[in-house]
Amino acid sequence: MFAPLKDLAADLAAGKTSSEKLTEEALARIGDAKGEGGKTYTGVFTDAARAEAKASDALRAAGVVPSSLAGIPISVKDLFDIRDRVTMAGSVARKDEPAAGEDAPVVARLRAAGAVILGRTNMTEFAFSGLGLNPHYGTPENPFDRETGRIPGGSSSGAAISVTDGMAAAGIGTDTGGSVRIPSALNGLTGFKPTARRVPTDGAFPLSWALDSIGPLARSVNCCALLDAIMAGEAPSDVAPLSVKGMRLVVPGTMVMDDMDEHVAKAFEAALDKLSAAGALLEEKSFEWLLEIPASNKAGGFAPTEAYAIHRELLSRKESDYDPRVATRIQGGAKMAAADYVILSRRRVEIQAVANAATRDYDAVLMPTVPQIAPSIASLEIDEHLYHTTNQLMLRNPSLGNFLDRSAVSLPCHEAGTAPVGLMVMGETMGDAKTLSVAAGIEAVLGS
Repeated sequence: MFAPLKDLAADLAAGKTSSEKLTEEALARIGDAKGEGGKTYTGVFTDAARAEAKASDALRAAGVVPSSLAGIPISVKDLFDIRDRVTMAGSVARKDEPAAGEDAPVVARLRAAGAVILGRTNMTEFAFSGLGLNPHYGTPENPFDRETGRIPGGSSSGAAISVTDGMAAAGIGTDTGGSVRIPSALNGLTGFKPTARRVPTDGAFPLSWALDSIGPLARSVNCCALLDAIMAGEAPSDVAPLSVKGMRLVVPGTMVMDDMDEHVAKAFEAALDKLSAAGALLEEKSFEWLLEIPASNKAGGFAPTEAYAIHRELLSRKESDYDPRVATRIQGGAKMAAADYVILSRRRVEIQAVANAATRDYDAVLMPTVPQIAPSIASLEIDEHLYHTTNQLMLRNPSLGNFLDRSAVSLPCHEAGTAPVGLMVMGETMGDAKTLSVAAGIEAVLGS
C-alpha cells in the first residue's frame, strides 16, 4: 500500500521520489501475474499514465505544482467518462455504445490538479450491488484471508483493491447505497460519501439520480478530504481534527446494530470504549424513525425504479449480456407506480426533516458501516438466496445516509491482523467539513 497522500506529496516536494517512480511502482503491481491487477482494473492507461507522470515531473522541475495531488497515481471507477473511450460501467452490454466526448467533470478536475490517472477499476455491473461480484471481469479478492477468497465489497470493488494492493495511491468511486463505504469497511480503508450535490455526477453512468454521490477511498481522512475538495471544485486544505473530548456522539439503538457478527460487535464496542475513555460523550437513542426508511421503500425504492428508467432500452436489446442478478433487480423497478414514486419522494423530505431534528445536537451519528465481515466469494456465487440476503445486509446501514443525503465517513476500527471492520461517522447534510473534522478526531483516537 502506498503512503498517505500527504506523505507522498512531501516526498515529491523534497525530491525523494518522482511521479514516474510512483507510477511505475503502481503499474508493476497491476501487471504482476500473481497479483489481483487483472481483476482489479478493467482498463489500464499505461502509455497515458507514463506520459502524465513524465509531464508532472517536468512541471515540478520548472516550479509548477498545481496541487498537493500533483504527480500522484490514482484509479477511477469504470463508470466515469474518459474522453475517447466507451464507458462500460462494469458491463459488456455497452461495448457498442459511442465513446465519451470528454472526461467526466471529476476526472477533469483531478487531471487539472495534476493527478496521474492509471486506469479504470472493476465494479459490480452498473453499480447495482454492495458485494462486488462481477461475472464479466472477475471479482478482485479482499486482501484479508486470500486463501479463502473473500468479497471486496461493492460496488466500487476494484477501487478498494487498487489501494490495498498498492496499485494506486487512492481510488475514486461512487456511493448510491454505500458503494464507497462498504468496500472501505471490508478492506480496512477510509471512505468518504459527501453530500451528493457537492460533487458533480455528470459523466458518471448513473444508477439512481436521487441517490448517487461520488467519493474517495484512501488511507486516511486527510487523504479523502484532499480528493473530495478537488472533485468538489474547492480549495484543498488539511483537515483540522476536532477534539474527541466533549464530542457528542449518538449511537442508534434501532436496526443498525441488528445481525452483527461477533467480530464486528467486538470491534465496534472496543471503538466506543476508546472514544469514551478519550472524553467523548456517547449516547444510545432508539431513533425509531429510522424504520420509516425501509418502510417507505416497500413500494419499490429510488434505485431500482430509476435504474429501470435508465436501462429499459438497453436491457430490451442486450439482456443476455447482463449479469442475471443485476438484470433481475433492475427489472423489478418496472413495478413501481408513478404515484408511489411521488409519495416516496415526498416521504423522503419528511423523514429528512425528522432526522435533522433528531441529530442536530450531536457532532455525529455512529454505527457499524456493515454488520458482518466479508463472506467468501464462492458461498455467494453458488447460493442465490444468500447473495440477495447478504447484499441487503451490507447495504442496510450505509444506504440510510444516501436516503437522508448525509455526509459520512467509514473508518477502520479493527485490531491489526484481524478481519477489517468499519466504523461509520455520519454527519449532517452539507456539513461535510465538520464530518471530516469529527472523523479525523475519531481516527486519531482509534489509531492510538
